[in-house]
Amino acid sequence: MDGRNHSVVSEFLLLGFTCSLEIQILLFLFFTTFYIASMLGNLLIVLTIISDHHLHSPMYFLLANLSFIDTGVSSIATPKMIYDLFRKHKVISLKGCITQMFFIHTVGGTEMVLLIVMACDRYIAICKPLHYLTIMSSKTCISLLAASWTIGLIHSVAQLAFVVNLPFCGSNKMDSFYCDFPRFIKLACIDTYRLEFLVTANSGFISMGTFFILILSYIFILVTVRKHSSGGSSKALSTLSAHITVVVLFFGPCIVVYVWPFPTLPIDKFLAIFDALITPFMNPVIYTFRNKEMKVAMRRLFIKAFSFRNSSFINRPRNSESF
Repeated sequence: MDGRNHSVVSEFLLLGFTCSLEIQILLFLFFTTFYIASMLGNLLIVLTIISDHHLHSPMYFLLANLSFIDTGVSSIATPKMIYDLFRKHKVISLKGCITQMFFIHTVGGTEMVLLIVMACDRYIAICKPLHYLTIMSSKTCISLLAASWTIGLIHSVAQLAFVVNLPFCGSNKMDSFYCDFPRFIKLACIDTYRLEFLVTANSGFISMGTFFILILSYIFILVTVRKHSSGGSSKALSTLSAHITVVVLFFGPCIVVYVWPFPTLPIDKFLAIFDALITPFMNPVIYTFRNKEMKVAMRRLFIKAFSFRNSSFINRPRNSESF
């Protein structure tokens, strides 16, 4: 490669989904509905857990942070995806593309580690209930959360370090609605075989390995739960089933996209939508409708908000009395 050809491409053209106006309108309504519902649902979980002292426990602390992370997952690519639906030229700058990949993998890596932490939390709560609050103290929870963000950051930076200086001098068309490593690397002007392997090893095998570790840990916990017959075990089983559902929803698309990312498949775009939009929407649905404590706490929050609104209305000064 001649040095004069390096980094000729300064922006990428995102091909998106379709040119049909009718389908674009349907996609706009679909994406907007799911995005708003996801943001409101996750923020409601965070607000409920913060405001209700009955939920100030390690499990709900981790759940609140999962919901907070899901608001980030939803907001990294989805707003631009919605905005680009009716744009003729869906472009993103090289720096914008790199920034988007950085946040996608930082938040995604953090959520991956946090799900492992949540599995450990359930293991301790079920298998060592008498020592649960001692082991999962506030200090421990904060340390585990900090470790999750640190590992997510390292995971993202480790990949960016190898691709941030890639030369782009040919096609700038990316068959996607957002930037990610597999399609980004394919557009480089050099032999990217080693980089492809690094991405597969970093994102793909780690995702698959973490997924199997989580599934095995949940199977082990379920076997332990099955040996008991008390009401507490039934509650633990319900909580675990919610966690397993979230794990499958989160890791399923990741494994397909990153374990066999080259050549990229058309289905990758739809799996990416699932990870960026559907999974963050499903998390509050799963944890809300399968958790009685959350439903009761939300009911208390709504009653408190409604009572505050009524009291504010009653105490508001009325100027009509002077007439």
